[in-house]
Amino acid sequence: MNKVFLIGNLTKDPELLTTNNGIPYCRFTLAVSRNYSRDGKRETDFLPIVVWRNQAENCSKYLKKGSKAAIVGNIQTRSYDASDGTRRYVTEITAEEIQFLSTRNDFSDRDDSANFDDLKPIDDDLPF
Repeated sequence: MNKVFLIGNLTKDPELLTTNNGIPYCRFTLAVSRNYSRDGKRETDFLPIVVWRNQAENCSKYLKKGSKAAIVGNIQTRSYDASDGTRRYVTEITAEEIQFLSTRNDFSDRDDSANFDDLKPIDDDLPF
């Protein structure tokens, strides 16, 4: 089973890119604090996240540096040949689900804040 659940904050604004085939994807780094501390200091992991298609566009539009987000996804490792001829390996989390946990008040003092009023529920008849 390969399933990851993370809650953390973005370390910088997400980067929206497009594949050669025109498929949008978004990359960002999520800072996630560990539950335990070493010598009284909590450690933080900085995890690379990749999001695809419509979710990528939404992340680019509504997430900003410092936004809190919950990610459900899986860990993937890929490799590529670098320009110097060496083989490089990359491990990243591919997001399947994303919850935006920051509220509009978290960004009320920023000029470039996301308009969270534009986020409409899919079905207003849901019981929760």
